[in-house]
Amino acid sequence: MAASTELCIDVNGTDVWLQGQGEEVILMLHGWPDTRALWDGTVAALQDRATCARLTLPGFESGPATTSLDAMCQLLRQVVDRISPEQPVTLMLHDWGCIFGYEFALRHPARVSSVVAVDVGDHNSGALLREWGAKEKLSVMGYQLWLALAWKLGHHLSENLGTRMTRAMARWLRCHTDPASITHKMNYPYAMQWFGTAGGLKQAAPVQLPMPLLFVYGERKPFMFHSAKWLGKVAAQPGSAVQGLPCGHWVMISRPEAFHARVRAWLWGEA
Repeated sequence: MAASTELCIDVNGTDVWLQGQGEEVILMLHGWPDTRALWDGTVAALQDRATCARLTLPGFESGPATTSLDAMCQLLRQVVDRISPEQPVTLMLHDWGCIFGYEFALRHPARVSSVVAVDVGDHNSGALLREWGAKEKLSVMGYQLWLALAWKLGHHLSENLGTRMTRAMARWLRCHTDPASITHKMNYPYAMQWFGTAGGLKQAAPVQLPMPLLFVYGERKPFMFHSAKWLGKVAAQPGSAVQGLPCGHWVMISRPEAFHARVRAWLWGEA
């Protein structure tokens, strides 16, 4: 499949990259510790049927040190209005991109036609917290507090120390991202979660989307980022679907063929 030309536009100081010629617009949001490059293979797989738009989250490479939940939703609204002023878009989300993307979809449902979410579901539900045992809770707290602390140290004391701590955790978690591109700046969502930085995340709404959702998750992880109760609700919702794949957190990297085939089948009915 030949690659189409990629166009970069500026939306309020954020670079947004567009590739593909399809009428459907898919806005792709990554998480930690990634950039828009996470979606390279997905763009190549979908660009014949859709216009794929992606950006690197503010602060992950450049821009403000933190972006509040309100400011992130405002930016995403500006991006969507620019790239698809007449029609709602499909959101494709992973990791922290899920958390920010869900909130945007809940606040602006008329601008989102459907959501493809990868590996993070009802992140702020009581059901998920109850399903995690002591081991899971300690594991989550351990790596997230480490990254939140790395952000604080990197922001206020030593960028080198914060980045070294971040890259060490990325190695431990077997991240696919090039270590040279990983810095402490990417950790501010964890500081929002644990320290209330930039207003925190307590105002994030429960993940109950009014539009169709395809939720794809890795089955081979020490713990899940969704509850079984929520997964059942999504599976039972008309037009929505769930799909587990035999891999870890970075589904689109570990199982690209299966992931892209499932997305194409759900979006366009391809066998």
